[in-house]
Amino acid sequence: MVVVGVQTGSASAQADRAEREAGATAVTLSAAQRISAIKAAQSEATAEADALGLGGKEKLLVRDVIKDANGTVHTRYERTYAGLPVLGGDLVVHEKSGARSVTKATQARISVADTTAELPASAAKKSALKAAASEETEKAATEKAPRKVIWAASGKPVLAWETVVTGVQHDGTPSELRVVTDAATGKRLFAGEGVHTGTGTGDYNGKVTLGTTKNGSMYELKDGGRGNHRTNDLNQGTSGTGTIFKDADDVWGGGRQNAGVDAHYGAATTWDFYKKVFGRNGIKNDGVGAYSRVHYGNNYVNAFWSDDCFCMTYGDGDGNKKPLTSLDVAAHEMTHGVTSVTAKLIYAGESGGLNEATSDIFAASTEFYAKNSADPGDYLIGEKIDIFGNGKPLRYMDKPSKDGRSKDYWYVGIGAIDVHLSSGPANHFFYLLSEGSGPKTINGVKYDSPTADGSKVTGIGRAKAEKIWYKALTTYMTSTTQYKNARTATLKAAGDLYGTTSAEYKAVGAAWTAVNVK
Repeated sequence: MVVVGVQTGSASAQADRAEREAGATAVTLSAAQRISAIKAAQSEATAEADALGLGGKEKLLVRDVIKDANGTVHTRYERTYAGLPVLGGDLVVHEKSGARSVTKATQARISVADTTAELPASAAKKSALKAAASEETEKAATEKAPRKVIWAASGKPVLAWETVVTGVQHDGTPSELRVVTDAATGKRLFAGEGVHTGTGTGDYNGKVTLGTTKNGSMYELKDGGRGNHRTNDLNQGTSGTGTIFKDADDVWGGGRQNAGVDAHYGAATTWDFYKKVFGRNGIKNDGVGAYSRVHYGNNYVNAFWSDDCFCMTYGDGDGNKKPLTSLDVAAHEMTHGVTSVTAKLIYAGESGGLNEATSDIFAASTEFYAKNSADPGDYLIGEKIDIFGNGKPLRYMDKPSKDGRSKDYWYVGIGAIDVHLSSGPANHFFYLLSEGSGPKTINGVKYDSPTADGSKVTGIGRAKAEKIWYKALTTYMTSTTQYKNARTATLKAAGDLYGTTSAEYKAVGAAWTAVNVK
């Protein structure tokens, strides 16, 4: 039996841990400071490429800069080769006081014999449409011509075409299928979905305070305190931005407004969670709000995030009677946006499972943060929306397999299943790290979390687990991160925050082992 607990230790040890945690926490930069840091890093990008030993045809493009209070700077880059985007070539450079390390999405050297494609773009388009047909995408079309890229996300880098096929998935969700085709052989290298599923009174959150803006004689669901995030009514449509909700007396609720109230509250609460817990200023960390669309389609039983519109969209459920606008669903969808501008985890295979788990992890965390008596925090996902009509949630974090499909533990080949199911081991890891194994009751909900090896894991508390996952996501994970890489990333994050000899560091290792990630 392996028992991992949190030892209080001496007062000096506690002070050391507190100092380390504070030092490894990201400094909150204003939008102007962040832009300035990115520009400064870009001006040094050529020298950085030379220092990393990249080839003469490679260039670095700065995507983000994170500065820790202890002086560590984490600079996230995308790569190009001969002017072509390198998919799966992203990297993060970590630097402090002259000491440097790098986290790469691929260790392969980026090089191809020729950038002239043997396969024409028209053939790549045809292949992409065929891939969409195999995914049962309806109304499939390519609005933009295929673009030439270097595919480096798996194996040896190759010249390829990337084609985006739009359409409608079988359940009514919009589709933005990204298909990568070998430019020499026509072989499909990758196909991944770009749409990531799924005072007022609403359906789920009770009476809440809303950020609104007065426009003439009417009030609008536009939150000036949170980047002008707005909430719109699609009125059962499936395209466009919809119409912003308006109200004469700024007292919201009733009828169609309920879904708007819940979505607006969910967006605001998620914004506040990221701001107050991590110092993050909006999804892009630039102070700019996204927007929400409610009343999508007819009988649409889902919700989704789209990078294309940079927005959340919610259906009204079966019979248009149960909008999918609960707080954890809102936080889940917004977190897909955070992932898309940080680690950019590819939405397929193991990285796709980690992408989904990240959204579940911070959805649960946002619920606990909100302390809303109408929807107390729990480790259940989608318990309020009653999508099955029997009161059961979508997913369980303490034992994912309780839903009948998700996996409790990692195994070889888990990347071949649906990302909503392969997310199970990471969700399970987070629960174990937060609360530990075995039976317990939290906020009235009973849990009983097992381990793959029969070990007993004692949690370190959700607050610390949140910080570890967020730091790993934003500084150590890349687009191609797999489960074993996630173990490494979270151990590095725990080491930064609490030290490599700390109970927290040991608990991270034990929790991963408990879900068979070693």
